[in-house]
Amino acid sequence: MQDEILRALVWIDYRLALLFLVFIPLTLLIWAVIKKADAMVRLLIIYWRVTSLLAITVFILIAAWPIGFVSQLCAYILIPISVWFWVDLNDEIDDQPRNSLKLALTSWRWAITIYCTLVAIASIPVLRCAFIPGAIETNFCQAWLEPPLVFRELFLTKRYEPGVWGFLGVVGLIFYVLYLSYFVLIRLSKQGRSAMEES
Repeated sequence: MQDEILRALVWIDYRLALLFLVFIPLTLLIWAVIKKADAMVRLLIIYWRVTSLLAITVFILIAAWPIGFVSQLCAYILIPISVWFWVDLNDEIDDQPRNSLKLALTSWRWAITIYCTLVAIASIPVLRCAFIPGAIETNFCQAWLEPPLVFRELFLTKRYEPGVWGFLGVVGLIFYVLYLSYFVLIRLSKQGRSAMEES
């Protein structure tokens, strides 16, 4: 019974993630491009760069590699930071007249901040799947691996073993960490909280 409840909660989380972290921001990006709202477009492009960590995580979890649980938690921490961090974009968006796009974007920013914070807190116990030897074989950890495996079944070729997708995910994670390190150690000291150089 507990396993069924856990699986149901995991699937609810993945469905909410698709809604809040994929479909709504994609709609907002298209809407902002049509309305030529440059600050919003820049903010959403930055958001998609940061959120790519979740896609990388899915590939790693297809292979059932424990590092995926760590990258998942990191993604849920970085995502809300990415939509509020930029002072210049925040000012530009605040200065725009009230309209439905601005209301939708602001509502979405608050919604994902709350959602990601709650998921990050709830994900802390899941870290045992990454750090306790053999824990990944338990029903608790396997429940978190089920959605990535279903994603593989539905959208990826079955010709390749899960380890191939995991390898691609780890390569993506290495590039992601290198770029994030470059940003934090070099670019942040030069440009501060300005997204002016971002595109």
